[in-house]
Amino acid sequence: MADFMRRCKGKVMVSINDHPDIRRVFEGFHFETLDIRYSNTNQRQGKAEISGELVIMNWQPAGLGLLF
Repeated sequence: MADFMRRCKGKVMVSINDHPDIRRVFEGFHFETLDIRYSNTNQRQGKAEISGELVIMNWQPAGLGLLF
């Protein structure tokens, strides 16, 4: 996926779990971080944990009036 993003002539945005290996593979791209609360997590406890999410782009969002 990272290789495709490097070769793609258009704009690409990927949303994926935040993990050090993902950050390493996508090094050089623009990252935005989000906290996501998945509703299917911890259903027995009735509470969902917050998980880190990365939004990775092959462009700078400032050029589009910011996205986040």
